[in-house]
Formats: sequence, structure tokens, C-alpha cells
Amino acid sequence: MNTKAKIFLFGLFAFLFILSTSYTRENFAEASVESIQFEMDEDQPSKKKVLLDMLTDGLQRNHYAPATLNDTYSENVYNLYLKRIDNRKRFLLQSDVDELNKFKHEIDDQIKEVNVDFFEMSDAMLLKGMEEGRGFYKEILAEPFDFTIEESYDLDMENQAWPASIGEQRDLWRKTLKHAALSRLVDKLEEQEIAKEENDTSVTIVSFEELEESARSKVLNSYDNFYNRLDKLESEDRFADFLNVLVNVYDPHTGYYPPKDKANFDIYMSGQLEGIGAQLREVDGKIKVSRIVSGSASWKQGQLKAGDIIYAVAQEGEDMVDVTDMRLDNAVQLIRGKKGTEVRLKVKKVDGSFIVIPIIRDVVILEETYAKSVLLQNNMRAGYILLPKFYMDMNHSGGRSCAADIKIELEKLQAEGVDGIILDLRNNGGGSLQDAVKMAGFFIEEGPIVQVKGRFGKPMVLADTDPAVYYDGPLVILVNNFSVSASEIVAAALQDYDRAIIIGSEFTYGKGTVQRFLNLDNFISGGASDLRPLGSLKLSTQKFYRINGGATQLKGVASDVVLPDPYAYLELGEKELDNHLIWDEIEPASYYKSGSVTNLENIQKKSQMRLSKLESFGLMQENARRLEHQQDETIIYLSLDRYREELDAVAEEAKKYKNIQKDSTGLTVIQIPADFEVMQGDTVKIERAKSWHEKLSRDIYVFEATEILKDMYFSNTGVMPKSQ
Repeated sequence: MNTKAKIFLFGLFAFLFILSTSYTRENFAEASVESIQFEMDEDQPSKKKVLLDMLTDGLQRNHYAPATLNDTYSENVYNLYLKRIDNRKRFLLQSDVDELNKFKHEIDDQIKEVNVDFFEMSDAMLLKGMEEGRGFYKEILAEPFDFTIEESYDLDMENQAWPASIGEQRDLWRKTLKHAALSRLVDKLEEQEIAKEENDTSVTIVSFEELEESARSKVLNSYDNFYNRLDKLESEDRFADFLNVLVNVYDPHTGYYPPKDKANFDIYMSGQLEGIGAQLREVDGKIKVSRIVSGSASWKQGQLKAGDIIYAVAQEGEDMVDVTDMRLDNAVQLIRGKKGTEVRLKVKKVDGSFIVIPIIRDVVILEETYAKSVLLQNNMRAGYILLPKFYMDMNHSGGRSCAADIKIELEKLQAEGVDGIILDLRNNGGGSLQDAVKMAGFFIEEGPIVQVKGRFGKPMVLADTDPAVYYDGPLVILVNNFSVSASEIVAAALQDYDRAIIIGSEFTYGKGTVQRFLNLDNFISGGASDLRPLGSLKLSTQKFYRINGGATQLKGVASDVVLPDPYAYLELGEKELDNHLIWDEIEPASYYKSGSVTNLENIQKKSQMRLSKLESFGLMQENARRLEHQQDETIIYLSLDRYREELDAVAEEAKKYKNIQKDSTGLTVIQIPADFEVMQGDTVKIERAKSWHEKLSRDIYVFEATEILKDMYFSNTGVMPKSQ
């Protein structure tokens, strides 16, 4: 039996009923997968080779559209890998690339042979180039820059050759560093000039030479930090990047997750973690507290503050572990832990004193990720629900989910007698498909919500089977270019049912694929068990299709009412990603339109008339063209005068668009009484809500959504809403 068969066997997944873009305990149980005992060879394969073999075999057996391991695949991997490891072309020379080019059409053969020679050679070259770079930046930043020289620097390196010599490589570093210093220098020059004009004595005026030296010092510090982080990367971290290139060539949403990355993904999806509730960052090799989460264990304990530096960490009953110069993710792993357990932190306070702070870990709720609602007053009483993502708790059965929370928000809004509801899915990156199906079902009686098709077999229809309708009034869904995946499923289904009007950017993002996680530890046992933990493979196994038969992949969801969008002409969305899956269509599902949306054409005309009269939307359209033009401008001038001229021109042009959403639209934002009662006494929550309400009152897209709700109400009833 060959190594591949001894290590790993996928093969029984084709029939699995997958209900999530991520992972749920119920639907992704591993019981249907055989665990193959690994028989020890005389020479035990390395962890790298095991991972390479497992990922390749798993993808070939289970990916929706597995890549053919041939020279084309090899070339795609080669090109993407070089772009990933040296996208600024500062570490490799053309001679290095020429040497690596010998492997351009051999990577597929190496994969089949479970050979990692290409990675080992490229990694050695990369490390050597990084060491060269360390010497370059220290040497270059030791001397002042001459900003009178007329020269330029191209930010777009993709189509440029790698440096042919050490001299060219050093010059590329010089221009990169000079640009970084110039940017900081100009900021300080402008700060001083403004201070002089306004007689602001709080700003110390220093010479140009001192400013230039300060700018170089800040760039030096920045690169020192960059190299400190590089130094903490291990070979397995860089190999994980290589593995991700191998799997990203299958499609952009397939990826390898080392154990720590998978844990962070779970936290993102659930919106909560068990720990102390402190946001940390690495500064000069030290772990610094940047924020304390309101209501968390640290917040309740009271001693840990923003600005404190954590020097050591101890578990209950154990000795302190020094975290100075430790990688941030490793330090975080020491600090996180199960609810109810104690962690002790040796902390240097802002005043210089050291103390040991004991904290009992608790569940940290990341409230900014959860659904929330308010009332909007605009000659009608509208309900507004913001859903930042389709979250669900992947680690606890019956844990918090967005569908359950949205149901609660709907009940609260209806209790307030709203005339219509806005569901805001802008910038919603998707998540749980299961919750998306449930949520769309809240607005219809029963019926299909989305179709899901795997590599084999017929499409499966995921349907709402609950006959209850939790809200049957006028409904608007706000979307933009960054409404992704599960967001697109809800919008598409309610559009197909004529249950809601979709407004926003011309199209949503266009991600129409289903991913699942496989825990690689479940597929290795026996003599190789000590290689654990291996991490997880996220792979695309299915595609979404609307109930009308069309895929959301690439095309996304087209808005019924298109609003001017600052990103309208930029290259965004699934279609701009490398190796994306194609758009296609299948047979439509059987469903009946609700008829809730009437006179859509008339509503569209009224909206266009309003938009044509509003200066803010006209400016938004102009700004979109301006951003498109700026996207194509990649040349930076490195003389001080020319650089400032370019910046001044851009700043002058930007003034026209700066205040598009600075003024109130006239919307009155009202906190739901039940939520207001919960906030009492929590000043952090009150201030956060106040800031959010002010932002909403200036949001021209939300304002237009309320206008469309009024038109929908009139179309359905023949009268204008009277609620105030």
C-alpha cells in the first residue's frame, strides 16, 4: 500500500447534506469518514509531506471542480506562489526566479510524488533575500534622502521584472523606503504649516532636517517591527502559505487552515470566545492591551487597562511564562482558555509599576457582530435591522445564531407598530447557510429558498418548512458590492418571491459556493498520530442556485433599485478573483410569487426622480468615476515638490466629495424602548449606540430606503402611512 493510501482516505462525502457555508456540528459530523490506521514505514514521512498528501487527496476526491494535476495547474501554482512570497519583488533576484523556473511545470509531478523540493529551494532563496533586505533598509535609512531629485516609483510591480542584480535590488529598496519616508515627512510638514497659520503653540516647530530624520526613524522602526514578526515565523508557517497556494488554485475560497487559524475562524463565526476580553497587539516585541471589551472578564475585574503591557502569563497553579518577544498568536493562546478557569497576567502599568492581575475567564461577546435594530422616523415609522454577518456558534449545540436574533428583532419592531422594515445586508460577508434559509423563511409562508448542487447527483432544494410568517409588511433589503454569499441567498430568494425590493449597488459580490471544513486530525492515526495537530481543510463542495435556476456565482444579485455607489467602477467581486468557479444555471424550483411587491416599475421611476434631484447622489456618481481614475494611477513621484503638487491636486478634488454624508438627512433615529432599558447604567453601550444613531441619520442610502418603503406602503394600501 502506498503512502497516500496508508495515511489518508476520503471518499464517502458525495452524499452528505451540507447546510452551511462554514461548519455546523450537526451537519458535518465525521462519522461517515473512515479513519485509516497509518502503518509506520522505515522512514516516517515528515509532517510537511503528510499535509501535502492529505490536502491533495482530499481535494481531488471532494472538491466541486477538482483541478487536473498537469502542467497548467503547475504553472498556475508557480505564478501565484511567486506573487504571494514576493509581490513587491524586493527579496528575489531574476537569477533566483530563473532557477525556480525549472520547476514551473514540475510542481504537479512533485505533488504526486509527495515531494517538497520546490518549496524547500524557494524558501531558502526567500530567507536569503530577506536577510539581504534587512541589511538594505538599515543601511539606506542611516543616511538622509535627497528629495530634490526628480525620480518616480511605480506601485504596480506585477508586470515588472525582478531585479537583475544586487544593485538593482538595493535601488528598489531605496525607492520603497524613500516613498515611505516622504509620506511621513509631508504629513509632518503639513501639520507644522497648519500650526503656524493657526498660531497653535502645542505643535513644536522644528527644522526640515529634523523632520526628515524623524521620518526616516519612523520608517526604520516600522521595518524593525516587520522583521521582528518575520523572525518569529517558523518553517511550518511558510509551508502553510505554500499549501494555501496549492489549494487556492482550485478556487479562491478553498484554503488550508493551521490549527490557530481555524480557532480564530470559529471565533469570527460565533461572535464569541472564552477568554478575558482584551484586544491585544504587538508593539516592539511586547504584548500591549489596546482595548478592553465592555462586559468582559477583564472589564469586570477592573485592573487591566488599555495601554498596559503584558510581560508574562500563568495558568492557575503554574509558573509564569515570559511572553516578551513571543509571537502574538502564541501569547493569545496562553491567555485564552475555558470559562471559569483562572489566568494570571504580569503587567507593566502605564505609570511603570508592575502588578500581577488574576482574571477568571468568561465568555466574551463580540457584540458589534450581532444583529441590532432601531426605529426610523420619516413621515412614517420604519424598522431598521442591521446584520453584519450570518453568525452561528459552531462549538455549542443550541448556541447563539443570527436567525434566532433576527426573529427577536422582528418581534420587537412589530410590537412598535412599524409601517415597513429595512434589512441592511451591506458589507455582510456571509456565513451560515442554515441561518440564511431560516431567515428568508421568516418572510414567506413555505417554499424553497435556495438550491444546492454538489459535484455529483441532483440539486437539493433547501426550503422553509415553517408556515408561520413573522413579518408580512413592506420590506426593503439594502445591499452593496460587499454583500456576500448567505447575504446573496436571502436577497435572491426574497427577490424571486416578489417579497422584497433589493436596493443598493448594481450587483452584489457574486460568491455562490458552499464550503465545508475537514479536521485533518480525524484522518490520521497509529504511528503518525504524533504529527497532530495538522489543522483543517476548507474546500468548496457545492454551488448555490437561486430558486429561479440561476447561480449567484459571479453575477451576484442585481438590485431592483440601483443607487449611485462610490465603488461602482472599481474591479471588485468574485469575478475579479483568480481561479473562480464559473456561472451556470439549473432547472428552477417550484415556487409561487407572493405578490407583495406591486408597481415595481413605478417605484423605480419615483426613486430615480428623487435621486436626480439630490446633489449628494450626483456627487456620489462623480466620485465613483474619480476613484476609478485614481485606481489606474500607480506612479509616485519622489521629489518633495512634485509629490506635494500631486497630493494637493488630489486633496483639492476630494474636497468636493468630502461632505457627501456629513449632513443629516432628516431621519430621526429612535432606540427601541426594550433595548434602552437594557443599556441603562452601561455608559459604553450608550455612547456606542449614540454614535451609531448619528451615523444612521446621515446615511443617504438608508434615507432612500425609507422613501421606497413609503412608496411600497402606498402601492399596497392606496394610502400613505400615518404612523409617527
